[in-house]
Amino acid sequence: MKGKKRVLMVIAPENFRDEEYEEPRRILEGKGCEVTVASTSTRPAKGMLGKMVTPDTTLDRVKASDFDAVVFVGGYGAEALYADKRAHGLAIEAAGSGKPLGAICVSPTILANAGVLKGKRATVWPSQSKALVSGGASYTAKPVEKDGLIITADGPTSAARFGEEIARALEL
Repeated sequence: MKGKKRVLMVIAPENFRDEEYEEPRRILEGKGCEVTVASTSTRPAKGMLGKMVTPDTTLDRVKASDFDAVVFVGGYGAEALYADKRAHGLAIEAAGSGKPLGAICVSPTILANAGVLKGKRATVWPSQSKALVSGGASYTAKPVEKDGLIITADGPTSAARFGEEIARALEL
């Protein structure tokens, strides 16, 4: 094994979805990954179900090139990142550098708005399917969708499968 794989998880400053953070993190750490959490600030972030997470860093301090994968966590708080240029830049950099890029629940909308889903198969929480299509994606409505190294999932019930798919993309 060539050192630990480093994964960046991006969460909203509030109302991220607890399971969509916890399940992939548990799976990735269980396979030896080092996880860094970024948000718009380093103030403690509260999940929709009450989980408290203190981000390690902020979006303006991270580069996709410092990580082996970038994962956007969902929850309705992720709407705060739909138009965030730092989040878009991170998605564009990850997609352009051939690294696994994941997004779950409503957060695939961030990827669509960043332009990285053009011509890709993707899924999302159903209320956001139009945003994916208008971003150029082919919406599949599957629980988890993988197109190349872009992995999307539809919500909390798919969080474990999403985490496993990211691990596979990292060849763990």
